Amino acid sequence: MTLNEISEQLKKLKSAVIFCHMRPDGDTLGAAMGLKWLLESNGALASVVCESKIPSKFLFLQGMSEIGNKPDDSAEAYIAVDASDERRLGALGDTFIRAKKPKFNIDHHISNTHYGDYCFVEERAATCEIITELSAYFDVPLNAVAANYLLLGLSSDTGNFAHKNVTESTFLAAAKLVSCGGNINEIQYNMFKKQSAGRALLFARTMSAIRYFADGRIAFISVTRDQLADCGALAEETEGFIDFPLSVDGVEVAVCLLETANERFKISLRSKGKADVNAVAAVYGGGGHILASGCMLSGCLEEVIDKLRYTIVQHLED
Repeated sequence: MTLNEISEQLKKLKSAVIFCHMRPDGDTLGAAMGLKWLLESNGALASVVCESKIPSKFLFLQGMSEIGNKPDDSAEAYIAVDASDERRLGALGDTFIRAKKPKFNIDHHISNTHYGDYCFVEERAATCEIITELSAYFDVPLNAVAANYLLLGLSSDTGNFAHKNVTESTFLAAAKLVSCGGNINEIQYNMFKKQSAGRALLFARTMSAIRYFADGRIAFISVTRDQLADCGALAEETEGFIDFPLSVDGVEVAVCLLETANERFKISLRSKGKADVNAVAAVYGGGGHILASGCMLSGCLEEVIDKLRYTIVQHLED
């Protein structure tokens, strides 16, 4: 479907629930809240849900604290944003798929499975870039609140407009949002500069223990639950850690392992272009983009590192 066709279906709705993916980031939250604003501006009742607790760093934006975890089953339609498949919705995935109502899927991941009745999937820098373009099909212009939601996703998913996924259309979307009152300085500070003393300590200890493989072309960092507790940091505060090892000269692929439960790791993968980390993540049931993907793996730390190292080497160009 085209974005115009999706907009025509959305504008017919009288009520909807918008689903964020589990362990939410700025793009899924920004896209959901931005879309909620658009639907409400069109006269619909809309709410946003997520199976996970919303990380405190996002609460500086109006309305983020109101996101719930129980979808209204009386809503006319369900909409998933920034979730490549129903599993990314976590515990709410079954609720979404089994619902006997129109289901929408709006996403920017190349690995999207096109679940749902109405799908718009296009590889962009962020889902918020898609929602920004979608807003042009609604009659009410964005205000500063909606613009900040969408700028949040653009900024967070592009590393503050520094990643390779940034295109001309990304900057045009950002310019539009700033013209509507979006405050990029506030978002940039809260997302990339503001940190607790615990995070600063954890960052220093983590980066002092980077491990290199394949003649320095692959870099691994890891954060265990014990390390989080020792530093007084939260798991959500590790977002952005992976950018540091990827910045090391000669590193082509960076990997961050975050222990979320006993011997259970959230894996984040980043590439400079000589390895398709979406293909690497797919080996373990994950996915995302060619240059940025993720998955989950179980096992002791050294076993997980060994598995990933082997798989990455198989996908690393000479």
